[in-house]
Amino acid sequence: MMELRVLTYFLAVAREQSIIRAAESLHLSQPTLSTQLKALENELGKQLLIRGAKGTRKVTLTEEGMILRKRAEEILSLVQKAEREISICDQLIVGEVTIGTGETDAVRFIARAAKELYESHPGIHYHISSGNADFVKEQLDKGLIDFGIVFGNVDPAKYHAIELPFKDTWGVLMRSDSSLAVQKVIQPEDLWDKPLIISSQEDSQNMLTAWINKKLSELEIVATYNLLFNASLMVEEGLGYAIGLDKIINTSGNDKLCFRPLSPQAEAGMHIIWKKYQIFSKASAKFIEKLKSIS
Repeated sequence: MMELRVLTYFLAVAREQSIIRAAESLHLSQPTLSTQLKALENELGKQLLIRGAKGTRKVTLTEEGMILRKRAEEILSLVQKAEREISICDQLIVGEVTIGTGETDAVRFIARAAKELYESHPGIHYHISSGNADFVKEQLDKGLIDFGIVFGNVDPAKYHAIELPFKDTWGVLMRSDSSLAVQKVIQPEDLWDKPLIISSQEDSQNMLTAWINKKLSELEIVATYNLLFNASLMVEEGLGYAIGLDKIINTSGNDKLCFRPLSPQAEAGMHIIWKKYQIFSKASAKFIEKLKSIS
């Protein structure tokens, strides 16, 4: 069975790309470290490292090594989180709350709950990870975060959920000098012949096809995105029109970009979710209690 100590050694080599430098950072001798790594490869039955010639001594990871690196980072992150939670004094509610979320104005709701909780429990700290729904659910399923904010429907067999008192509005992010910028709203036929930049998420694409009454194959899709900020840069450079949610890109005072809502209106509801049968730390339990009280 792999030991956490050996995984730490392996990650040091992956980081330094050198057994010599990794041994120095770990305060080990090079032969000792090499022996531990060879034993790990033998245990797994796979080559993890490609050792360079003596002139370069650079170490690179094999495909199996890259897989192990990702998993080892996740394992050690979970171990560190568990150690922090277990070490907390029973009489105090302190600790960390980890939240994964997409780009949404609903983060203000999370901030409001955190601010109110801070007044009575200043020892609780918050860590926010940004990504699309697939990223949030993957992190949640692996236990790397406590809560996730997602749009659309929630699988009740896997998650508990609280519906947030927010709805984001779908619209079009465009250059201020574009032909559609003079309109107050954007109708489906306005986009039928336009180069579009759309979300890579399936739920968002389903919303778009239902609203625009066209298949994606009938539209001119020039790019996809998972975070709207990146799409905004493509819009600014004139690549196309981005379909996204309001309040994510601040267009007030921006003479290059503007946002126009869709008509008929399309809204996205959202939930904060957590895994069923999840055992919360005291900090996370107190946080979800606060969310329920103000939602």
